[in-house]
This record gives sequence, structure tokens and C-alpha cells, in this order.
Amino acid sequence: MKKFSVLLAATALASVMATSAWSKTLVYCSEGSPEGFDPGLYTAGTTFDATSRTIYSRLVEFKHGSTEVEPGLAESWTVSDDGTVYTFKLRPGVKFQTTDFFTPTRDLNADDIVFSFERQLKADNPWHTYVAGGSYEYAAGMGFPDLIKSVEKVDDLTVKFTLNHPEAPFIADLAMDFASVLSKEYADKLQADGKMEQMNQQPLGTGPFTFVAYQPDAVIRYKANDTYFKGKEKIDDLVFAITSDASVRAQKLKAGECHIMPYPNAADIKDLKADSNLKVLEQPGLNVAYLAYNTLVAPFDKAEVRRALNMAVNKQAIVDAVFQGSAQVAKNPIPPTMWSYNDAVKDDEYNPDEAKKMLEAAGVKDLSMKIWAMPVSRPYMLNARRAAELMQADLAKAGVKAEIVTHEWAEYLKLSSAKERDGAVILGWTGDNGDPDNFMDTLLGCSAVGGNNRAQWCNKEYDDLMTKAKQTADVAERTKLYEQAQVIFKKEAPWATLDHSTEFVPMSAKVSGFVQDPVGVHRFDGVDIAE
Repeated sequence: MKKFSVLLAATALASVMATSAWSKTLVYCSEGSPEGFDPGLYTAGTTFDATSRTIYSRLVEFKHGSTEVEPGLAESWTVSDDGTVYTFKLRPGVKFQTTDFFTPTRDLNADDIVFSFERQLKADNPWHTYVAGGSYEYAAGMGFPDLIKSVEKVDDLTVKFTLNHPEAPFIADLAMDFASVLSKEYADKLQADGKMEQMNQQPLGTGPFTFVAYQPDAVIRYKANDTYFKGKEKIDDLVFAITSDASVRAQKLKAGECHIMPYPNAADIKDLKADSNLKVLEQPGLNVAYLAYNTLVAPFDKAEVRRALNMAVNKQAIVDAVFQGSAQVAKNPIPPTMWSYNDAVKDDEYNPDEAKKMLEAAGVKDLSMKIWAMPVSRPYMLNARRAAELMQADLAKAGVKAEIVTHEWAEYLKLSSAKERDGAVILGWTGDNGDPDNFMDTLLGCSAVGGNNRAQWCNKEYDDLMTKAKQTADVAERTKLYEQAQVIFKKEAPWATLDHSTEFVPMSAKVSGFVQDPVGVHRFDGVDIAE
């Protein structure tokens, strides 16, 4: 089956490249397959690149290269004096994409906005569980079902969100991938036909590119959306050539088989920079990598045990081996480039002998555990297997036996969020909106347990600070609250914080208009390639 997939990918890619004589084609060597094509159901950047940033649009958008919010499907909006009512005026004349599987009969209107959010907020909505085993993990983890009292259609081009309390990052949250807007008309047709799961397989939206076809683990094809409300893109065809091995991605890029690649191996960057046919963009990543313990399972339910294990891990050695200087050791759950970063927090000392003594003092001897290693490269962790091997050796010095396990990427994400999960999981995060809340509450808040909170950690003192910070408009006051929360996090140690990385995007010198985004997505609107 593996040989067939490789052959299929090669054949499909060759076919696409051959069409370049009469259409402008950009090939992106993606690092993995999307979990599905409904961005509301997922949290992984790999999936967002293939869905929300290509096919869909949102009420508001982030400007390229920043976390500044600008109008999207909404031309403008107003906020009530008490900060609980947001009224959006929609852009008239926005078209949904026409595909081989559906032809829209109307423009975007408020019904589509209401549908796109209510399905995520209301457990009794028929679309709330339309995918077997799927859930709106992001909306739930951010507390949207409790935050949003109602989403109402005022008229065809006006929609009103009423909140149960003020929420400082709310507008920025609406620019995030899970807030992408879907077609209610298409949903109604699928529901009537008994084909609801097709929404996650054959998507359509209002974004810059129209979905054409997907060959699993091989190729995704898109074409420029002729009716895109911002104007047709400069490239005619966009192809995701799914290539999980970073070395192979680099080879394809150098050979001209693809034009852009993400997440190069640290060892390949010097060679890629030296190639006159290529250019390499780089910037500090708004990210963090971590090892999340399951704090619901003994002995990881004890903070003293988690702190001891953290002390046993040589994080600098991981940074040196995996990133070769293109990352820094992490001590907090947010990166140092983010406002409210508490630099006064003292990091864990690397001391395996002391770690062993601490474990014994906590009544833990001959501990065996599992380390989950991601099967794909991510910006915050280029080689999770190598990092796990280094941690395995470090833990052995403290008398801890660690077994390394992994799963296919979609399964890894699903299983790692389970409350009964065994062992500690390597994962990470790239900020979605430039707000500390997107790290500290989304990943560690009580409402995210069983979802994005892979540590399954719920601390009332910490959670109260998160709630207060979200409901406070004053940035100086919010900063103090997040600084306090970082002290609690370090004391309780639900994670071993690993690194913050520099992000590199190598590409053909023929590519123009590509901009690195601090939120870590790869966007192809505005991108061009020389003939």
C-alpha cells in the first residue's frame, strides 16, 4: 500500500507539473495530510493550511504577516458599551465557490454565519456531531459555548453576537481558523440527502481557492476561485504534494518538483540557503513545544513528581540536537516575543541525581512511563522522535524507564487528548491570534481538559486568573494576571516546556508575494510565481 501511495503521488504530481505550460501552477510540499476539510473540527496547522486558509474565509482576518485584525466577510462591526454585544455588517455580493459537487444559488448572508457558529455551540444542533468521533475541540476549549449567549440574524447582511460577559480577545478569536464560515445552503442539501459527512470530505467556502480533489496521503488539488471577493489569485492552480519526510521535501524543492516547503531539517538549512535557485525566509516563531504529563493518572497527578521529571530532562541538549541553534530553551508556556511573558520565572535546573532523589522522596521508585513522539515535523518540534530518544536517555539517569510510542498524525492528535491517556505526550503550539489567552487558557484552562489541554490539568487558582484576564480590557492589568499565572504553572509543572523555535520557509526564487505569518499558517493568497 505504501508503494502504491508513493507511485500515485509521483504520477499525480508529474501530471500537475506538465500543465504549467498553459496554467500557472504552484506546488507546495506539505508535511502531512489534513485530518479532514472542516476546520471547525480540528486544531492542527497542517489541517488549517489545507482548509481554512485556502478554501474558507472568516468575518475578520489577520493581515498578512501580523496579528492585526482587518475586515473579512464583515465590512465593519460595532461593540456595545458593556462589551457584550458585537454587531457585524456583512460584505454584499460574496459568492460561495461552485464545484463539481455543488452549485450555490445565493450569495453569502447572515444565515451562513449563524449556522457556522451554532453547530459548534449547541449540543442539540444536528451538525454538532455529524462526523463520527469528531468534536469542535477549539470552540469548546476556548469556552465559546459558555461565552456566547446567542448568534442572531438581524437581516440578510447583519448578524449579532451576544456574549454572557465581556471577552477581551473576542474579535481576534473570530479571525482564527475554527471560525471559518461554511455554506448553510450546502449543509441543508447534504442533510436532506443523508450525506452530512461529505461536508468534511468535499468542502466549499468563500476563500481564495476552490477544492478540486484529494488523493489521501498523496495530493490535494485546488484552483483559483474566479469569484473570490478580493479578486482572482495570480496563480491558477495550487497543489499540495504531501511529503512527510523533511529531507525528501528539501530534495523536491532543489529539483524544482515543488516551489515552497515547510519545516526543513535544521541540518539542511545551510545548504538550502546556499542554493542560488532558492530563498529562505525566517523569523522567530510565536510557538512553544512541550511534554505534557497526564495529571489525572498516578504518579503524574503529583506536582512534585512532575517537577522531578522536568529536572531530569536536558532541554539544551534537545535544542542543540534537533534545531542546531535555531531555537531556544523554553521555561514558560508562552514565547518571549509575546506580551506578558514573565522573565522572572526561574527555569527547572537540569540535575538527574536530584531528580532521582525527589522521585524517591515522593514514594516513586522503578517508574516506567511512555513518551509519545509526533510522527510529523512541526515548527516547534522538527524531530519529535529524536527529542524523545534524548529524553529517554535522560530519564534513565534518574532511574525512570521510558518507552517511546507514536501513532499516525490524526490518530495521535485524537488519542493524545483522551483523559485516560497513558504517559506524556510531545506536542506544541503556534499562537493563533497574538494573545496570551490563546496559549495559557486554550492549552491549560479547565474548559480545555479532554481537548487541547493534553495535560488534563485543572487548577482553580490558575483558571480564575484566566477568566479574570479574559474579562479585563486593560492590557496592563491583563499582563499582571498572566504573569501570576505563569508562576503557578511553573510550580505545578503540568508540562516540561521544551523550546521556542525559529521558523524557516525555503522556496524557489521564482516565488513572490509569500509572507511568513506569526500565527504559523501557510497562506497562498497573494502569492505569484514567475513563468
